[in-house]
Amino acid sequence: AYIAEVVRGGLQAIPQGQIEAASSLGLKNWVITYLVVLPQALRHVIPSLIGRCVALFKDTSLVIIVGLLDFLGMIKASAQDPEWLGYDVEAYVFCALIYWIICFSMSQYGKSIERHNQW
Repeated sequence: AYIAEVVRGGLQAIPQGQIEAASSLGLKNWVITYLVVLPQALRHVIPSLIGRCVALFKDTSLVIIVGLLDFLGMIKASAQDPEWLGYDVEAYVFCALIYWIICFSMSQYGKSIERHNQW
């Protein structure tokens, strides 16, 4: 639903004149949508979409609430294991490092897409 809201905002950012101009050329509605509206809308929503994906990845640690195990949940479970006692700080630092690497790379990828799409 969050991504749909981001895309909806991008679609609403397209001026109505663009659609009317394409319609006056005799293009069909699906051609207008796929060749005129969507490319412009996607260019507008890329920064918000990347930010939403990063936030979604960060929120995966909240999945433990519904009973599924995630990366952070596995570290919490291993901290309770008698064989792994005393290694909980290292495990949390490792988990934070992995989350940071993934989020940083997703942000950098988003920035490179933005730079590539600038006119």
